[in-house]
Amino acid sequence: MREPGAGDRDRRPRGTLSAAGRGARVPGAHPHHRRRDRLARPGADLDQERPLRADRTTDDDIEDLLRRHAPQVLGALVRRYGHFDPAEDAVQEALIAAATQWPEDGVPENPRGWLIRVASRRLTDRLRSDEARRRREETVAALTPADAFVAPPPGEGPTGQGGRAPSEDDTLTLLFLCCHPALTPAAQIALTLRAVGGLTTAEIARAHLVEEATMAQRISRAKRAVRGAEFRRPEPEDRDRRLAAVLQVLYLVFNEGYTATAGPDLHRTDLAREAIRLTRSVRRLLPHEGRVTGLLALMVLTEARTPARTGPDGELVPLDEQDRALWDRTAIAEGTALAEEALAQGPAGDYQLQAAIAALHDEAGRAEDTDWPQILALYELLVHRTPDPAAALGRAVAVAMVHGPRAGLVEVDALAGASGGHYRLDAVRAHLLERAGDHDAARTAYLAAADGTLSEPEARYLRARADRLAL
Repeated sequence: MREPGAGDRDRRPRGTLSAAGRGARVPGAHPHHRRRDRLARPGADLDQERPLRADRTTDDDIEDLLRRHAPQVLGALVRRYGHFDPAEDAVQEALIAAATQWPEDGVPENPRGWLIRVASRRLTDRLRSDEARRRREETVAALTPADAFVAPPPGEGPTGQGGRAPSEDDTLTLLFLCCHPALTPAAQIALTLRAVGGLTTAEIARAHLVEEATMAQRISRAKRAVRGAEFRRPEPEDRDRRLAAVLQVLYLVFNEGYTATAGPDLHRTDLAREAIRLTRSVRRLLPHEGRVTGLLALMVLTEARTPARTGPDGELVPLDEQDRALWDRTAIAEGTALAEEALAQGPAGDYQLQAAIAALHDEAGRAEDTDWPQILALYELLVHRTPDPAAALGRAVAVAMVHGPRAGLVEVDALAGASGGHYRLDAVRAHLLERAGDHDAARTAYLAAADGTLSEPEARYLRARADRLAL
């Protein structure tokens, strides 16, 4: 298996790959053949790495390999050399070289090691050619292990004979770095999607409805903020807090994908499924961590309803009106099993409780079969644990379903101050007022909710409900 020489660098295709390898498209592969949906769809088994044979390797197989190994390779380089930006560029060059060569020459026996070796060479070349060449050469010489180009890659060597920690561990360490406490939540999300998820800056900007230049600046500031931070996992006393930040970022990414807060689309499939893919990766590394298992269960169970959430013209369909035959039953089975496993892995936390609630919704064959008393009991536990206004609003809905709409309205009114007039509060109030028969007040609340959301599908749905009550 040949490795790229200097001549390949000048001939590499531009813009084929992002810095972390997202959408690693081999030449000639049609965009519609890319396997993003199959990579991260609920129920997909990403924990198994399939052996590949050069004579049977497809373009999709190569893309899978590049997506799986990209964050591991980036993590290995950042850990070894400590240069985030140049490491991203070097990984991109290695991925482009692989996408160009592997379809013709076959996949090497150790693809991760090949990528690390090539990216390391590209990175050291880049460091040596900087303006402060002589000073950088001394730094590189000090930082580069003597066996950097001949030793087995991380995790590949025999125990006690030079084998280092499994390179996949770097994925989690990279996530910890991207969710560093020095960063704002918005910066954590952007850097995570860029460095670990492999989305391009343009894709992240579109997902957040901002200009590409604005997102590029946000990512650059985030990289500068973590420059100099040690590339290692947190100490045990800090681990729980840092892991909570990682999971919160993945949860926010999923929520934005499942119900976009602004724009013309209700659902951003790429963000939701990327969050699921990354959470699967974290679970592979922390299989006995109940919070991780619970978060994955919650995502899978929620995403399973996606086929029924919109009508033929893209209009929003509320949960109680959805055609449940369209729900993904394979994903529901997986998510339910994950939820049960999460509850067995330790004390029930926020994600485990939310997953259990989602499972009860998904298990109901009809809306009227939903076990609302059990859901209310779970919400009581949840709001006792967390001050999250969304959990309190969910509890208010459960109260209404168990004790009637007027009881639910009392709970909604009690939340008015804490929620700061959020449009979802108006939407729930409108629904409960409609169920209570107060159509004039319900119409006013629907219109207030429509005015408060930036999501076009939600606004259309809320106004349609208001218009129906005016007839």
